Amino acid sequence: MHNQIKTFKIAVRKFAPFESAMQKFWDKYCAFSGCTLKLEMVVMDLHELYSAAITQKGLANGDFDIAHISTDWVLEGHSNQDFEILNPYINKNKPEDFPKGWSKSLLGLQRFGWEIVGFPFHDGPECFIYRKDLFESETEKANYLAQFGKPLEVPKTWEDFHQTAQFFNRPANNLYGSIFACYPDGHNTVFDFCLQLWTRGGTLVDKNGFIQINTPAAVDGLNFYRTIVNDQTAVHPKSAEFESVAAGIAFSQGEAAMMINWFGFAAMCEVDANSKVKGKIDVELLPSAVNEKSASLNVYWLYTIAKGSKNKTIAYDFLRFALAEEQDKQLTLEGGIGCRLSTWKDEGINEIIPYYFKLAQLHEVANTLPQKQNWAAIAAIIDKMVLQAINTNVSTEELIRIAQNQINEIDK
Repeated sequence: MHNQIKTFKIAVRKFAPFESAMQKFWDKYCAFSGCTLKLEMVVMDLHELYSAAITQKGLANGDFDIAHISTDWVLEGHSNQDFEILNPYINKNKPEDFPKGWSKSLLGLQRFGWEIVGFPFHDGPECFIYRKDLFESETEKANYLAQFGKPLEVPKTWEDFHQTAQFFNRPANNLYGSIFACYPDGHNTVFDFCLQLWTRGGTLVDKNGFIQINTPAAVDGLNFYRTIVNDQTAVHPKSAEFESVAAGIAFSQGEAAMMINWFGFAAMCEVDANSKVKGKIDVELLPSAVNEKSASLNVYWLYTIAKGSKNKTIAYDFLRFALAEEQDKQLTLEGGIGCRLSTWKDEGINEIIPYYFKLAQLHEVANTLPQKQNWAAIAAIIDKMVLQAINTNVSTEELIRIAQNQINEIDK
């Protein structure tokens, strides 16, 4: 027992910028507050983190004091009473400028009635990230015009996206047209499927609140996705084994012209010392089907306090410190994405990451995933469906029909 008192444990999503930022925050906090606990970071990838914190009841049992929690899991965790309710702490001593210092789109998913169970930690909706140096090159423009009879532009439709990916695909130069993150973790392909659906005017949920994917927009979206992901003349050959972080790193190494990924990976290209594309990229809204609106997906990361923590007062005090403007900005400079409006507008940040201010417009078209008790199980069905679309010849209609039947069994 003696040993436990001396350490303060944070469950951290495995990503170098998160790890370095959390260590710096803790060191600064201890210097500022006189806290003598030693930080023990338990660093885990998505699956491990969900399993340790939620499935194995790590938060309820106090295996951690604080955890990074994805908004995908927050409903489940709240229902299982894994999180400390933060309202009494906020009422006594609220974080600086709370809640008006944050976009409304970052405050909703962690609220249940009046109960607040988390604070925004890291954000950055899905967006279209591209190599502006390639799109602005006179040589590339001339070659594209000669080949396709129209000007090279940032693609507004999925068909143009596919054609442009083929144009920029040059394996001999280790440059590929695009990168997708198809690693089967119940997240990446599910997000990609939702984006295809939404940018074709579809929705995930019917008017009664049930998941309904057996629709024309879903068929079109999955058809397009399975075609492009398997197009070796358009897509990075390692897409099948990339999750979003690995895809982001490959892009920062100059291995692709375009990518649909989280905003954070665009920012990483400007702040990561190993980036080979610093100053060469920009972000835009996602392409869409002809005559449909763009869309984005907003899944964000929260700081939560473990229900079973023995150090709750220190945990809250630390979070107030970590949420302050200076730390939010520091997270961004480390390669994460700060969540405060002040960070998005910060002139210094926008000098380093010239498209940072675009976060506000991405949030305007961003959807969220349905908050369902068993979303993880539904997502696993969608994940399997998309992977079968990529890896088998079963028709899209049949795959969607099977998945919808499986969803109907559990979505009641």
